[in-house]
Amino acid sequence: MKLGGPRLHKFELKADNRPVANTSWQQRIWRAEQLAAKHPFAGEILGFYIHVARFQETLYHQLDRSNHGAAKSSAAEFRSAGVPRAVESASRRLPLQQEDVITNALLVHFPKFLSLVEANAPAPLAQVAHDLCVSNPNSWPNLFSECWTHTDPSTDPEEFLVLAFLQPYAELARVSLPVENSASRLCPFCSRKPALAILRQQGDGGRRSLLCGFCLTEWEFRRIVCPGCGQEDHAKLPVYTAESFPYIRVECCDTCQTYIKSIDLTKNGLAEPMVDELASIPLDLWAQERGYSKLRPNLLGM
Repeated sequence: MKLGGPRLHKFELKADNRPVANTSWQQRIWRAEQLAAKHPFAGEILGFYIHVARFQETLYHQLDRSNHGAAKSSAAEFRSAGVPRAVESASRRLPLQQEDVITNALLVHFPKFLSLVEANAPAPLAQVAHDLCVSNPNSWPNLFSECWTHTDPSTDPEEFLVLAFLQPYAELARVSLPVENSASRLCPFCSRKPALAILRQQGDGGRRSLLCGFCLTEWEFRRIVCPGCGQEDHAKLPVYTAESFPYIRVECCDTCQTYIKSIDLTKNGLAEPMVDELASIPLDLWAQERGYSKLRPNLLGM
């Protein structure tokens, strides 16, 4: 991997060693730098993530400043009357096609993103970025729309790359229109399977929620239920942990043979779920060696 040495951010730390970060991206970058120093085996992928996160933060704020309400009006289109939220996004077109301001902003920044990926990603993904960069730009809006509406998990590196680019817009659209809580196994905003689970303190126990890896919607979900198939038999839902990541649970299902990693914030309050999930590569290898498939890969295709 060609990293080019991502520069380190200088953060002011609070008394509990948390950074005083102005944005969620700064918090994630700080955590990625911290984990890269602690876990050298994840250093390369976290270094690449840092490059991507910096780009995403810049794009988010540029879109937010330039859209003049376009994202909010687009988000409103997501809630067409009488269409169930759980199936609505599977058929809708990418709303940015209806908003010239957003479309133009994304098209302007896509080559920059492709250049960043080509320079810093693992070789296979770098080649995908190169091929897209030299492709016909007129094809990009349709590509964006196809990746946006394709909600099933994919193994196509081109789709992972496009979704990573579109993530800031997805989050901007999502925060423009709050999403009601849902007990669904799918994201209540974009209908994708969750990328990970989170445990937070609630009374004497922990409250479980699921997190969408694309639009970053988080919603509550019952603890003893498989988010893949709905299995509720505790005996068929084994949970594993490892000494190297004692606060990360590998929650498996012997019925659908899938797994999801759960970040237990009651055991590590400094964890950034998306980043810590990305850094815990050995847990993925362990689960996959035992025949489990990840419920949904993260935006880096892992």
